[in-house]
Amino acid sequence: MKKVRIGFTLVCLLLVVSLLSGLSLAANPRIYIPVISKGFQHQFWQAVKLGAEKAAKEFDVDITFEGPESEAMVDKQIDMLQTALSKNPKAICLAALDSKAVIPLLMQAKASNIPVIGFDSGVDSDIPVATAATDNVAAAALAADKMAQLIGGKGEVAVIVHDQTSRTGIDRRDGFVNRIKSKYRNIKIVDIQYGAGDHLKSTDLAKAIMQAHPNLKGFFGANEGSAIGVLNAVTELKKTGKIVVVGYDSGKPQIDAVHSGKMAGAITQNPIGIGYEAVKAAVMAIKGQKVKKVIDTGFFWYDRTNIDSAQIKPLLYD
Repeated sequence: MKKVRIGFTLVCLLLVVSLLSGLSLAANPRIYIPVISKGFQHQFWQAVKLGAEKAAKEFDVDITFEGPESEAMVDKQIDMLQTALSKNPKAICLAALDSKAVIPLLMQAKASNIPVIGFDSGVDSDIPVATAATDNVAAAALAADKMAQLIGGKGEVAVIVHDQTSRTGIDRRDGFVNRIKSKYRNIKIVDIQYGAGDHLKSTDLAKAIMQAHPNLKGFFGANEGSAIGVLNAVTELKKTGKIVVVGYDSGKPQIDAVHSGKMAGAITQNPIGIGYEAVKAAVMAIKGQKVKKVIDTGFFWYDRTNIDSAQIKPLLYD
């Protein structure tokens, strides 16, 4: 009889422990943070994903990383954001394709006390508690300075930008154009086109510009897809060595082009740092800790002289 009572007591204890454990899990669910990028098609976004995953592991949170197939698919990104918000996450990280179109959903997030962290590209709103990104205006201005030096301070140049709706597209275009206009009076920007970050579309646009402006001396591609498109166009029209190509981002085709001399140089960001800082800021915001409104993740110019240096090599993504 005594053995029966002891067994009964042990069963009860196990049930109590199991119940308490279940209540504990229910009271402390794992933190979930959806990370919505602009896309997946470039190595840049894969590097951002690596950084986000590194932070998720370090801070012991769950993340998802997704983005539309094309950086022109604003509607699809908005659908992704809507779906993410419907899951009531603890915070959300967003690289907005359209700096204005997402604002109604960000207002919804704010009303639900869901902190929003911008990364790579900000929005025209103060709702994001932080944005982890490159100073794209300053970086594009540096690209303009390099272009001016490389073409001898005079001549015609053109620009291919990924879009005119995202903060990165606007800032890189304006950073480059405004620096040229304000500092280099003998350089004329003859055309600016938008290739949606698609290298095929950017190639066609760049070829059309070169055919319309046979004296073109320089070309700036404002992101990975734009720069590769310009490189393709220069190669196809046999203008290698005649037109100075300056790019943005890295990726294997650009790295190879810099090594071979087809591309004079480019601006590289710190994509792993962008992903890492975005998720880190989200965790801090969830915990109620103070977060910097702007997290500058840095940028660098690279060319044949420093592409293999210890400073630059870790920042290139191929």
